[in-house]
Amino acid sequence: MKIAYFGLPLGAHLLLRDGHQLDPCVLSPLEAPGRRRVRQGVSADCLLDARELSKEELAHAAEELLQRSKPALIVSWFWTRLLPGAWLAAAPLGAIGVHPSLLPRHRGPNPYFWSIDSGDSEAGVTLHTLRPAYDTGAILLQRAILVGEQDSWRLARALDRPSLALLREGVARLARGEVLEPREQDESLATWAPEPTGRELTVDWRWSTERVLRRIRALSPVPGLAVEVAGFRFFVTRAHAASQFVAALAPGEAAVMPNAETLVIRTADGAIAVDRAVAAPEDDADDGDADLDARTLSATVAERLARASAGPDRSAP
Repeated sequence: MKIAYFGLPLGAHLLLRDGHQLDPCVLSPLEAPGRRRVRQGVSADCLLDARELSKEELAHAAEELLQRSKPALIVSWFWTRLLPGAWLAAAPLGAIGVHPSLLPRHRGPNPYFWSIDSGDSEAGVTLHTLRPAYDTGAILLQRAILVGEQDSWRLARALDRPSLALLREGVARLARGEVLEPREQDESLATWAPEPTGRELTVDWRWSTERVLRRIRALSPVPGLAVEVAGFRFFVTRAHAASQFVAALAPGEAAVMPNAETLVIRTADGAIAVDRAVAAPEDDADDGDADLDARTLSATVAERLARASAGPDRSAP
């Protein structure tokens, strides 16, 4: 089937391998492997790379190719810009894309953070029709996976394979002449998943341990949870519920457990133990490696506390 493709090279490569013709094939501006393989499978006069063209140049060239090619279907896979409504109506089978959430939940650019931070037991992918507004099209196919204890990066990687599988399944069924029954999204269940900002980048240490750990996983590995102890600033990227902590600490106060060589920070109902962190740029470890394991972090904080004057600052924001 002739497809107008917009997105990352991997999706284009797999659709080519399935025997589809990509005309035009418009590659996302995001850095991603596979461009060379796609160039080998797509005619040069059908290929556009968003990294090499301005938005205006790309829009003009894509519109010309769509008018010339007359594709049967338009497909988007991790394309970062809205496709104009006129383009979406250019193919007789319409336009489809895959979003890495169980729509209508977590529409928007960062469903990984919100799936974890909201405490969802399941995440997933949705094949849906494309409309001029992000992630609002009718649902065609869905597939779910368990969130478990994954951080945002691991969840994103875990969703890649079902996302591609759903894309290929939907295109193959449409190519065989099957009808994918659309199901309109229930707007009352819709949530928005923007990039986290402001208070979403922090925690309230009066939260439960489970809630604090969820926020850390949602923010990991980048940017991590910003913490400061004894003037040492770092970003927590991995932690677990501490089995030992100083009960006299107030929520948000930190201490180094000498036997466990672990930094713990008190929460409402216990404490977290920090497994890994990244030092803030001005506080890199002496060897220049900003990645801190539990032992290195606890030793650094203990040294700062020892150097501090009477009444050391043990608080973590």
